[in-house]
Amino acid sequence: MADLGLQGVIRGKPIRTTVQDKAAPCPLDHVNRVFHAPAPNRLWLSDFTYVSTWSGFVYVAFVIDAYARRIVGWRVSRTAHASFVLDALEQALHERRPVHRGGLVHPSDRGSQYVSVRYTGRLAKAGIEPSVRSVSDPYDNAVAETINGLHKAEVIHRRGPWRSFEEVEFATLTWVDCFNNRWPLEPIGNIPPDEAEERYYG
Repeated sequence: MADLGLQGVIRGKPIRTTVQDKAAPCPLDHVNRVFHAPAPNRLWLSDFTYVSTWSGFVYVAFVIDAYARRIVGWRVSRTAHASFVLDALEQALHERRPVHRGGLVHPSDRGSQYVSVRYTGRLAKAGIEPSVRSVSDPYDNAVAETINGLHKAEVIHRRGPWRSFEEVEFATLTWVDCFNNRWPLEPIGNIPPDEAEERYYG
């Protein structure tokens, strides 16, 4: 479209969530658009999105285990600072306790939150291999973009308008529980993510 001078229609004011920090060193892309994992805790995907509320924008971050597309970490925040995505990562680390240097790769975009010293330092401390994809390329993050899209379609757009941060946080908590434990996903055999992981370990 850019070559032809075309631009898609944008509803509302666009919000730019990926702000590249060109001064920050970036890890290599170790995933190359292959978002399938042979087992849990081999590939964690991450991304965040925004939600409009009556009191301003809030931001929702997810960390997803690619094996069964299970959401292993999430956070809602009033700001899009690095500490917000780091909190989602900390939740994933606490819940999953991956083996140090056990082959877990964690791709993200080149947003300043994900290439910050604090975030990359935490990955290094946990023995997780960072991987950075290109900016503004949804194909480089298809699974995480799908989770964001489902969250928007099934919660945000369906149940809004939203009055507050707290409303979005509680609704997201409820949705993540249903997504992981109750709702079947076609890509993993029409079973919920928790059941897919139980079968793997079974």
